[in-house]
Amino acid sequence: MDQDVGSLKAQLKEKEKEVAALRARLAQMEKSRASVPELHSDVAPLTPLTAKAALSNEDIMRYSRQLLLPELGVQGQLNLSGTSVLVVGCGGLGCPLAQYLAAAGIGRLGLLDYDEVELSNLHRQVLHGEENQGQAKALSASRAVRRLNSTVDCVPYHLQLSPENALELIQQYPPEANLPCRRLGHLDFPDPMYDIVADCSDNVPTRYLVNDACVLSGKPLVSASALRMEGQLTVYNYGGGPCYRCLYPTPPPPETVTNCSDGGVLGVVPGIMGCFQALEVLKIASGRGCAAARVAPGDMADNSPGGLFSAFDLNQAPPASCGQQLLMFDGQDARFRSIRLRPKQPGCAACGEKPSVTGLIDYEAFCGSAATDKCQKLNLLSKDQRITAQDYKSILDNTEPHILLDVRPRVEVDICHLPFSLNIPLSSLEERKSEHLRLLQGRISQLKQEMAAERRPAVYVICKQGNDSQKAVQVLEKLSGSEVDAITVKDVCGGLMAWAKNIDPTFPQY
Repeated sequence: MDQDVGSLKAQLKEKEKEVAALRARLAQMEKSRASVPELHSDVAPLTPLTAKAALSNEDIMRYSRQLLLPELGVQGQLNLSGTSVLVVGCGGLGCPLAQYLAAAGIGRLGLLDYDEVELSNLHRQVLHGEENQGQAKALSASRAVRRLNSTVDCVPYHLQLSPENALELIQQYPPEANLPCRRLGHLDFPDPMYDIVADCSDNVPTRYLVNDACVLSGKPLVSASALRMEGQLTVYNYGGGPCYRCLYPTPPPPETVTNCSDGGVLGVVPGIMGCFQALEVLKIASGRGCAAARVAPGDMADNSPGGLFSAFDLNQAPPASCGQQLLMFDGQDARFRSIRLRPKQPGCAACGEKPSVTGLIDYEAFCGSAATDKCQKLNLLSKDQRITAQDYKSILDNTEPHILLDVRPRVEVDICHLPFSLNIPLSSLEERKSEHLRLLQGRISQLKQEMAAERRPAVYVICKQGNDSQKAVQVLEKLSGSEVDAITVKDVCGGLMAWAKNIDPTFPQY
């Protein structure tokens, strides 16, 4: 009998453990369900973060490995929990940045993105999954962050940063409000607000917009970029350092700007740069500071044209490791370089002694391009120099003699191409490479034999989106009648993506 009683007690104890575990799991699921973030389609006031006087036992366990670091410690962790960070862009940079900030225990994360998740995002935007396609990126990222650390206050914004909402969003209080201040680094900040801004956008107008808003609001700006196999990172407007306009007073010509949609990117590269952004944000937010990274003397950069960069000894760098430096990453050679930037410019239009930027402007007009990371549409040709994909389909259907010239790089042609096209990259045309000009002339001569002598051979130029094809038309018009026989040349509007959308839905899109 005693043995049976003991056995039943042991079984009961095991069952009680199972029930306790189920209750804990249920409580966690209910907590997660109750804390599903609300998606904001406009700027809404935020309540102040509740300052922690001490870390809880759960906090100590969760953050124990980083609490052991003298560079952080308990006070640094408390500082993180009282800091709000606005992440502009929930893509390849914003995803790892938000993930590590949440894991480290940042108090509040504002996640802003106007776009929805697409299949082409998933190789680098690691907070999103296949099941999130079509969902607002800000909401998808916020839910992923909440699963990682439910104590972080996530505020997802499904909107585009604009001159009308940027200051209101970053400041989060009326300019005339007299709110108490708290200190972050060398600056005093009213509360509630976003203390630090991280620029994870992929277009020039947004970079100028975020910079000017941060200067006007007195906020540190941690900015990064990634393209192909390379990345860059800088901290602007911090510790007396320069702002973005100090280094780039005028925007580059739109046709010289390449983004990930045009030039491509290896997914791990923005992941690396986003992690470095998180590191810089955490050093600023913790208030503890870290010594600058050291590099070998051989990695020092020479002076560049225009005096933008200058070589220096990183061992003498200030505590804010990227405050006046440009960190450059070359993924191909697995090499980092750190280049000192010129200091804050007294004549800067934004942060100088007599700034002319006293409010936000139309940055798309200022930069001559759209504030989007999608492929930009150039308009370099007149209407009579262009045809639509439907027009070209009619040319094919009528078997009109012509040459279809694909001016994409070979790596893109290997992805997909129309089987009857001739590939000569735009760069080869611009450089007048003799072997490619001979190839083109040979096809022109062959075409002339198939058509009436009085007519000029027709050359239709195609690329991915209809941008490089316009540039190629301009080059070919200069070549026509001189380096090759006289031709009539037009481009196909919208390129192969227009062909896939309007003519052949089975054609691959990339």
